[in-house]
Amino acid sequence: MPNLDDMTWLDATALAELVRKREVSPLELVDAAIARIERLNPQLNAVVTPMFDEARAVAQSALPDGPFKGVPFLLKDLMAAYKGVRMTCGSRYLLNFVPDHDSELVTRYKRAGLVVVAKTNTPEFGIMPTTEPELFGPSRNPWDTSRTTGGSSGGSAAAVAAGFVPMAHANDGGGSIRIPASCCGLFGLKPTRARNPLGPDFGDMFSGLVADHAVTRSVRDSAALLDATSGPAPGDPYVAPPPARPFVDEVGVDPGRLRIGFTATAPNGAPIHPDCVAAMEDAASLCVDLGHEVEETPLTMINGKMLTEAFMTLWSAGNVWMAESLSYAIGRKYEPDELEPATQALLEMGRRRSAADYLISVQMLQVYSRRIAGLFEKYDVLLTPTLGEPPLPLGSFDSTPENPMQGMQRAVAFVPFTPIFNATGQPAMSVPLYWNGDGLPVGTHFVGRFGDEATLFRLASQLEAARPWQGRRPPVSA
Repeated sequence: MPNLDDMTWLDATALAELVRKREVSPLELVDAAIARIERLNPQLNAVVTPMFDEARAVAQSALPDGPFKGVPFLLKDLMAAYKGVRMTCGSRYLLNFVPDHDSELVTRYKRAGLVVVAKTNTPEFGIMPTTEPELFGPSRNPWDTSRTTGGSSGGSAAAVAAGFVPMAHANDGGGSIRIPASCCGLFGLKPTRARNPLGPDFGDMFSGLVADHAVTRSVRDSAALLDATSGPAPGDPYVAPPPARPFVDEVGVDPGRLRIGFTATAPNGAPIHPDCVAAMEDAASLCVDLGHEVEETPLTMINGKMLTEAFMTLWSAGNVWMAESLSYAIGRKYEPDELEPATQALLEMGRRRSAADYLISVQMLQVYSRRIAGLFEKYDVLLTPTLGEPPLPLGSFDSTPENPMQGMQRAVAFVPFTPIFNATGQPAMSVPLYWNGDGLPVGTHFVGRFGDEATLFRLASQLEAARPWQGRRPPVSA
């Protein structure tokens, strides 16, 4: 019998290799993951829908011989349909909604040999940068259970950081992979727009703001998983530029001398916490030590107020679309008391926007995308803080009856950088290189050219080797 405790902190690539060598069985890995979830989830509330019986059955079946055969995995409970398992999107409205098909991404996870053991917590419709839905209650950060995990992939991030599984599904419409990666001390890459499919239900989401991928503990897992899931599906409205070779082959490759521009000045004028500035400056210094050319470059080509207004038009109207389209899937409209007040306020904002407002906002974000693309004629990579602040106390994004939009207004200061690159569609990653004086992780944000995850994976693996983070363990962990 293998010593499963010794395998808890191995990454998914290493676990898959043990399965291939028959040193451990998929069922043993799944049972060990379930045991960790049962032991630690009461403290963290990261998992909201266990799939333990199904996972055990899948683990004992003839699994596909994919790159992650037999590795336990978690699925975020937002817009990733798994046939026969409820998908709530963090909302009372969808509490009993059970999809009758798999999304294309889930099909590809299964084809890769992954075994989904549970679904993870998310804020209602993924709206907030914290994971505190009224339906399931807050996920808690394993580094400090009084703090946010970030959002909207906060359940996935808490679970991976605490050692439930080595990686978990996440998606990102304004930072929702990178925000929780920063808060929980993980590697989180948002891929290029259309790198991963959103079908069969969606062509794109919010005019291209949303991308799916994962939070991981290792760079190589992120790269290998993207190899397993990326590529167009029939009928996709547009596709990402194909990579020159598998992403996992970029891991460990010398990135050469990169030209890196950095800034800690937020285009929206939000003040940046000294810890987040320190994390960025520390990363910039490390990049210099690694031989890269690093210089400051303010994002003066962006009008932060106009960018925020355009983004919020897409965000609010997009959530109206989401709520209305889901009503077709479940066969009825939502009742007002089935949605949180902040969600209702955002939907009301969206309904006030006209079709012309929406298209003007799309145009505005496309203008800024071109301006940002011009910056990458000079630089290979852009470096910023991931967030404006370290992980905040739970409750920081609560709204009041008098101002149901208060939480979203608070979010503007917390996430001043990440939404920009949802608008541009560029790949971007949060890398866990820094912990502050309170022992909280503070991620650093690197952005690449459109279609160029390869450079980011090369740089990330170089940073990982120079400043390893996988040995760090939060106080609440397996």
